[in-house]
Amino acid sequence: LLIIGILALAVSTSALLRAQPAEYGFALHEFDPFFNYRATEFIVDNGFSAYLEWDDDKSWYPAGRNVSATSQVMLHLTTATLYNIFGGNSSLYDFTVMFPLVVGSLTCVVVFALVRVIGGTTAGLIASLMFAISLPILVRGSIGWFKSEPFGLFLAFIAIYLFLSAIKKNKGIISFVKLISGGLLLGLSLAAWGGNQFFLLPLAVFFIALPFFRKDIKFLLWAIPTYYTSLVLSIISFERPGIEYLFPDEGHMSTGAILIIGPVIIMMIILITQNFSSISKRIRNSIIVLGVLAASITGIVLSLNITPPSFRYIHAVNPFLISEDRLVDSVSEHTTTEIQTLFGFSSIFIIFGLIGAWLLFSKRSKDSKFSIPNHMRAFALICGLAGIYTSSAFSRLELFGNIALIILGSIGLTILLQHILEKQNLLIKFIFCVVIIGLMITPMIAPENKNWVVIAKQLPVIFNGASFFTTPTNDWFDATNWIKENTSPDSVIFSWWDYGYWIQTLGERATLADNSTLSTGQIEKIARTLLSPTDNAWVILTSDPLTDVSDYYIATPKNPDPISDEHINVTTGLDSDYILIHVAALRYETDQDIPVYDLHGGGDETKRYWFMAIAGLSPHHFLESDGFTPNQHFQENTLLGNLIPFSILFYLDETTLEQYPSYRPGLTAVYVKDIKFQDPNGPFMLVYASPSFSETHAGTMNTVLIYKVNHDFIG
Repeated sequence: LLIIGILALAVSTSALLRAQPAEYGFALHEFDPFFNYRATEFIVDNGFSAYLEWDDDKSWYPAGRNVSATSQVMLHLTTATLYNIFGGNSSLYDFTVMFPLVVGSLTCVVVFALVRVIGGTTAGLIASLMFAISLPILVRGSIGWFKSEPFGLFLAFIAIYLFLSAIKKNKGIISFVKLISGGLLLGLSLAAWGGNQFFLLPLAVFFIALPFFRKDIKFLLWAIPTYYTSLVLSIISFERPGIEYLFPDEGHMSTGAILIIGPVIIMMIILITQNFSSISKRIRNSIIVLGVLAASITGIVLSLNITPPSFRYIHAVNPFLISEDRLVDSVSEHTTTEIQTLFGFSSIFIIFGLIGAWLLFSKRSKDSKFSIPNHMRAFALICGLAGIYTSSAFSRLELFGNIALIILGSIGLTILLQHILEKQNLLIKFIFCVVIIGLMITPMIAPENKNWVVIAKQLPVIFNGASFFTTPTNDWFDATNWIKENTSPDSVIFSWWDYGYWIQTLGERATLADNSTLSTGQIEKIARTLLSPTDNAWVILTSDPLTDVSDYYIATPKNPDPISDEHINVTTGLDSDYILIHVAALRYETDQDIPVYDLHGGGDETKRYWFMAIAGLSPHHFLESDGFTPNQHFQENTLLGNLIPFSILFYLDETTLEQYPSYRPGLTAVYVKDIKFQDPNGPFMLVYASPSFSETHAGTMNTVLIYKVNHDFIG
């Protein structure tokens, strides 16, 4: 009953924390969930067979997108199946909004089972409670976060639990069934979320380390190949990751082979070596063989001209690498983890994790009557160190660091608790429990405005357009609904790639690019078009994708995308019907009843720096010396400068409140409304502005502006 009660507390606490964003509105959060919802809806309406053949013509116009080959198939298939069974009278949209909350909360139980196998029941219960309040996991699994992480982690934890449970002790047919099931589920977890490749890293090291901790060679000789075979069959059952993950084209390095096939082969060679070695020389011979294999593999890799994996995988192995791809740099999830962020997101978990790592190495833990088997101890340390190291690469990988700290910390607290409870002094026992509980609660209540509970209460991005403001509005819902109701079904919307999924799902129209970032060349074309002169941009936007308009781009794109569809050429037109931009600003009232604006809110007016970087253009041509304020050339001679319906009224010294007619370092530009495209006979015309554009009271503005491209314009 105590175990059930603590698990119920963990699940309910997790659910309450994950449900907080619903206070702003019942909506999907971020960008990718809208595509995942649309893909799930396609399965519900058309069946899985049609989904496998689906070429989405609303994505990456005109090339389209092979959805099953470029998506998290297991997430879509599982959600559609569960909706058909449990959906009842609810809408699919509401079901997908709730899905991450339910799955994420239930994962607390799976974490309990996983850590229980490693460190016992007490450790499992502590891990479950830690998982329930872990901030990096909460912010990537709250209500509306219908992305890969919640369901992917759920499957991966079950898979690792089954594997560890199977090899902890040889139970014959029971271990065999668990190994088969664990391998299948781990493969399915990779089809649900590519980030689960992380678990292949500690497993790879663990496979190689197993012969040094387990003496039952015969068991390992059949157990690990069984698990490996099941995993491989599961991986090749889907297009993604698919058979190419294990056996890519000639000249490319296989991430799957490195993390799966290689370690298993090395382990088998070591086991065979041990089988033919005397007991006294097994370890020595194994070390020699491991050294020879490591040197041989390194030499082979260095001698061959093999294309390495993509930057994000190399960066996870070497966090000190710096990306030269501006598109990668522009994504906030790809920023390198800072020390301040690491401590803020992990807080007291870091102390618990360090205690756990220390105690696992110490003699005291081995002397405990609840000692952990050596191979389980090895897995905890390997997984812990791998998670902490990997989390230093991308901010998106912080959740792996917390998973590592949860495993190590729960085991460390359990060992401490066992030794404290052995003491006769009740006061010491009471103080220890109070201190531990207090430490776990502290990051949830302090600091007052930046504690874990407050941070976990995220505003769904659809309510602010990913701007810097936290005031929710319906501007994006209104704008996409206008697109749906007032444009022809075959219309193509030109916008920055961030908004692609929203336009496709809510507006039901085709876009040139979206968050799948399948073609960096297409995104570069969009960036260059925004920075091209207005007349040139009109030619680009009205020319079809087969017409060469390279002379009209501000400069010919220098790096054609090697994975672009053959129909998309970086010098051709974009054939668009509407342009959508997002502008976020602070609005101030004046004595003349004419509001003025500070355009520094996180919309397209702020992203222009990244447009320039991705287009390969120097910001000095478009911005003042502060690297942010637009210069006259940008405002008058670029498409984006003319699409933004504001002009600089004066420059303000915020300290003295003095106004200046021209820019000086340290001054802030103050804007007034100025719609440049109003002529129906001009190249572009503003046809829609979301509600906050027309408001006049002081506050924030998150406006979505839609321009019609006049294909009949005569310059």
